Formats: sequence, structure tokens, C-alpha cells
Amino acid sequence: MNNLNRFLFLLAFFSFSIMNAQDPVTFRVESQDFALVFQTDNLQRLHQSYFGPRLKNAAEYAIVTEQLRYNGTNEDQFNMAYTPSGTWNVSEPALQVLHADGNGSTELEYQKHSVTKLEDNVQLTKVELLDPLYKTQVNLFYKVFLKENVFEQWTEIHNGEQGTIELKKYASANLYFRNEDFHLTQYSGSWAQEMYPETHHLTAGIKVLDSKLGTRANLYSPPTFMLSFDAPATETEGKVILANLAWSGNFKFEFERDRYDNLRLIAGANPYAAEYFLKVDESLETPHLIFTYSETGIGNASRNLHRWARKYQVWDGMGKRKTLLNNWEATYFDFDEKKLVSLFEGAHELGVDLFLLDDGWFANKYPRNDDRAGLGDWQENKKKLPNGIGYLVEEAEKAGVEFGIWIEPEMVNPKSELYEQHQDWVIRQPDRREFYYRNQLVLDLSNPEVQDFVFGVFDDLFTQNPSIGFVKWDCNAVIYNAFSDYLDRQKISQSHLYVEYVKGLYKVLDRVRAKYPKVPIMLCSGGGGRVDYGALKYYTEFWPSDNTAPVDRVYMHWDYSRFFPANTMCAHVTEWSRDASIKYRTDIACMGKLGFDIDVEELEAEELVFCKQAVKSYDTYKETLWFGDQYRLQSPYDHHFGSFQFVDESKDHAIWFSYLVEQRYEINYSVEPLRLQGLDPDKNYQIKELNLFPGTTSPLDSKKIYSGDFLMKVGFNPDVSRARNSVVLEITAVK
Repeated sequence: MNNLNRFLFLLAFFSFSIMNAQDPVTFRVESQDFALVFQTDNLQRLHQSYFGPRLKNAAEYAIVTEQLRYNGTNEDQFNMAYTPSGTWNVSEPALQVLHADGNGSTELEYQKHSVTKLEDNVQLTKVELLDPLYKTQVNLFYKVFLKENVFEQWTEIHNGEQGTIELKKYASANLYFRNEDFHLTQYSGSWAQEMYPETHHLTAGIKVLDSKLGTRANLYSPPTFMLSFDAPATETEGKVILANLAWSGNFKFEFERDRYDNLRLIAGANPYAAEYFLKVDESLETPHLIFTYSETGIGNASRNLHRWARKYQVWDGMGKRKTLLNNWEATYFDFDEKKLVSLFEGAHELGVDLFLLDDGWFANKYPRNDDRAGLGDWQENKKKLPNGIGYLVEEAEKAGVEFGIWIEPEMVNPKSELYEQHQDWVIRQPDRREFYYRNQLVLDLSNPEVQDFVFGVFDDLFTQNPSIGFVKWDCNAVIYNAFSDYLDRQKISQSHLYVEYVKGLYKVLDRVRAKYPKVPIMLCSGGGGRVDYGALKYYTEFWPSDNTAPVDRVYMHWDYSRFFPANTMCAHVTEWSRDASIKYRTDIACMGKLGFDIDVEELEAEELVFCKQAVKSYDTYKETLWFGDQYRLQSPYDHHFGSFQFVDESKDHAIWFSYLVEQRYEINYSVEPLRLQGLDPDKNYQIKELNLFPGTTSPLDSKKIYSGDFLMKVGFNPDVSRARNSVVLEITAVK
């Protein structure tokens, strides 16, 4: 090598070295109070370097890693922003790809990031990662709602290869938390036993929460969790994350303690039996993980999530809600026009806004007289309703109430004309024995024809009866024998079904909302089987559980309200638990989106007077309940009564509910005051008891004045006892 060539070689070598000795790139995703920080290493891999309170000096985020003393070998690369598989990584991956040439290894290098201000309070960060060998592109998205301290995270995977790739795993989020201890609260249960909390100390290894049901998730758990740092958080103390995967299908959360006792979280759609193939230049967007963080307890995190949900996610989250009377528990399937019209008068007598006709109004060849037939045949049953839905709408309007209706358009009974004519529309294995949940099967929403049919069920009702005022949309079955005739004919892998079903559902709901933006729609799924923010993007409210026993609902309200605002939670007065008084049942239902599921004619005279007055009272405070800040004052799990408070934005008005859950004779129920929260310490307040049963008086002096400072530091005793097992108090600022 001559001197010139030697010089050129050394110049190229040093130029290459300089190019590859770049200073690390550090950037942050910040809310009003917290920051998620990322930094590249010398191989251009992207790490999450920090999660916690914002630093005053943003430049110091770049030196966070200088304080870490990890060994630095590959097995210690736990804090990757999005962990691939098959190369250096030996931890649980967020991404697993089988490339077009059959190679299962993926590397991801940081390319660039960009920040877009979507509005004053909303900011989106996009991070571009690339496999330098296969050109598989992964885009990480972080949308932040600044004031609410809410983060929304998802991933987009793009095939830049020259052949089809297979995604074996495709998580939405890969987060890393440094701390000494972690406590996970998960929610399990089954039908009528939803949202049962269990808290576990996370130890070494991987804790998995998931669903493989395909549709309704409440037979195992909802896509929701709470993660506490150091010790289980309380309502007012502790570091805590509240999270929900906005996805109405199978999900998977993996919590892995690493050898430094830190925690990796990988969250997204469940890849079980759901490998996803991307052709050349195709992309897949994963479900969105919603989470918020607080260092001052669960209550603060809940209020942040509630404000975000009402303003940004729930359909018409800041709009009005309608009280209703439902016929289900009054009649079940046994009704006719005459019976329904008589119930309209009861709805008007109660003072509610709307009458809701539930299941059983449709099908003729196989009449819907029980849950074994008719589902899928959405024509009015001529024997029950000879004059059709239009007649009922008119009669309801004459009675002074709106008319609403129940549908379950995603499902079919084998005993139906739809099943006879379109078995190819049904999710079923053609050569295997069928298995049913609630005597029904699921329609194949990956099929555009089925999407048109399901949309048509909704659309036809409103085309023929445009003044229908409300829809209850149910979804009762899980997916058995997962197989799509449509995907088979299209030569698309059956493993796409679980993802394409949910995408198909959302396509239908997009069409519904484009054409019917003002119609309130209740989300029901065998009770609380589809309680996620992906679905609530289209629905105004949800049905927490078919279990309406009032004591059980106290506990459910406690747990659901950690994640969802009160104006989304339907709460009905029913006959489920007749040993409870009508006052107790009504007081509990008044803490959510109020409704009734009773035969008004069967109420005693005093009970009817009470219910009518309770509806009137509800109308005076419902906006504080729906749009105010919620404070869970006392847990029913740990005390003899549970207590909940709602305060409006001005702090001039609050509503306070207390419910006895323990009936033992010898207990002294409320011997000490409860400290209120969220009031203005400099304002004075009067406290008045609402929902008094006819013939009773309150022991509380409604003319007495208390400072907000006193009520929050000393408190007030609601005087809960066996004789006063539910107490509703209104707190009003004195002008």
C-alpha cells in the first residue's frame, strides 16, 4: 500500500469512526408533571432512560444514565424502548418477526423522532426505528394529554422487505420502571362477578394477564390494571399507574422483574393464535395503551383519567345523559304491545326521559321467546308487535317519553333464518361440532358483507323509525372454533381472525357514528364484558354488570370508578335483590347513569312517591356527578360502609353517597366523621340530606354552616346505621 492509499484508508477509517461515535440522542415525552425519556446507545439502539417527575433542567435528562451502574452486557439490555427478538436480546420481546427469507432475527436502530402539537393540550411524538438489514420499520407513537398526565401509546409496524413477513408478536407498549418494589392490582371475575380486585407483590419472573375469548373479556378479566410502586397505593398516597388497553378483543399484559428488580411491562393485543402477515409495503397499527401516573395516590390518577375520558375518548363524553326505564326485569321475553304501552305510562310517571325495549322483540319463523332462537332475524315479531316498532315509538311519545331499543347484531342463534341462509357468515369450524355460549355463535366481522349486515341492523331501525332515542348494543358470546370462511376464500391466514374481527367491529361503529352522531348507545356485553376505551370511543355509556344487587354494585362502583367516569356507568334500580329497600337500591343507582328496571305498577304508593322524588333530585345534581371530580372517601372493602363524593369544578356544589355493606347487629357504623375532599377551604357550606323516604326526617341540621377547611380537616358524620343504610347528602356553598 503506497503512502497515498495508506492516507486515504486512514482518513476513511477515522471518518467512519467519527460517524459511529455519535453523541447519544436524548429526547423526552412530557406531560404537565411527568416525563418519559429516551436515549440512544453507541449502537443506535433506543433505551428508555427515565420515567418519573419532570426535571426543572431538561438538559439533565441526558446525564441520567451516568448514574446507573449496570454491567452493560447484552443480557442487561432490559430498558429498550421496543425490544426485538433473535439477535442480542434474551428477554421477553415486544416484537417478533419472521422475515421473508425465513430468518427470525430483528434489530432496531433509531432513525429520528418528531414532535407535533395537535392542540394546546395534546402533543404527539413519533419515533422511527429501522432494521438495517431487512428494512422492517417500527414507528413508536406517544400521544400526551398534558394537563391530565395521560399517555396514549401505540406502534406501527411496516414491511419494507421484498416479500411477506410474519409478525409473531406485536406489542403496543414496552415500558421500563426502576423501583425497589411493585404491587399489581388485577381485576378478575366472571358473569355477574366483574371487577373483583386482587393485589399481588410482583416477584422475579413474568406475571401475565390475558384473554383468549375473542369478544367479551369479563369471563376472565378486563384489559385493565393498576400498578403501585413501593407499596400498594391508597386513595391519597403512593405512586401508581392506572392503565387500560383500548382494544375490544384478546389482550396480553406481561410484567417482568429483571435481575436488578426493576420492572418491564409489555402490553398489547394477544398474539396467541393471531400471527399477522404483512405483504410488501403493508403496515399494522397496534391497539392503543392508555395510562396515567400519579405520585399522590389512586384518587388523583382516577380524576386525571376521568377528565381525559370525558373530553377526549368517550363518545359525547361532555354531553347530557338520559334516564330510562327498561322492561327486561319486568317482563323478560314475555310481553306484547299492550304490556309495553302500559309500561310507557310508568316511565312517564317516574319522570324518566326514555323507555328501553330489551331483548325479545324480533324474529318470526323462529320467534325470540327465549335465548335459544331468533337472534340474527331482525324483523319485528308479528305476534308480539303486530303494529311494529313504529307504533311503539309513537305511543311512547304520546306518553311523554322517548323510545329506545336493544340489539345484538354481532351474534346469531343456530335456530334462525340467518344461520340457515348464511352459515358462511358465522365463525365456526365447518367440519367440527359446534359449541355455544348462551345458545349463540358470533358473526364473522372480518367479512365486509357481514359488516354491511351488522351496520344494516342499526341503520334499518333508524331509517324506518328515525325518532328512536337510544340503543342498547349487546354482545354475549365468546368465539369458539375460530374459523372464517371469508378469510379462507380470500386466502388470508386464519390467524388474522382475532385482529380482523375487532377491526371489522370498529369499521361498523365508524359508519354508525358517521351517520348517527347524536344517538346515545349503551355498550353491553353480557354485562361488563367489553369495558375498554377502544369501544367507548363509540359509546356514550356501558353496562358494568348484569348483577344489579345493590351491595355488589357498591363494590363494583368502587373498582370501575378508578378507571371510568360516573357518566359512563349505567346503574339501574332493579328487582335483583328484593331484600334491599327501594331506597337503598335507588340511592346506589343514583351514583351512576340512573335507570330503572322495574314494573312501576308493582311499587307501593310510598315507593313510587320516593322514586319520583329521587329522579327529580337526581336532575338537580346529575351534572356534578357526571362532570365533577370524584373522591372515594372510604372503601367498602375495609369498612362497614363505603363512601363516595363528587365535587363540581367551581367547588360550589358536591354530592356525597354513603352505603352500608355490613349488617351485623353489634357494629357501631359511623361513630367518627369522614374527612371530605375537593372543597374550597375558604368557602362555607351547608349540608342537606336528599332522597328521604316518605314519612322520615333527617337527623342532620341543614341550616348549619361549616367551613370547607373544617369539613376537610375534621370532617362530617353522615350518620350511617342499620336504620340509615344509605345516605345521600348535598353540599352547597353559602353565597
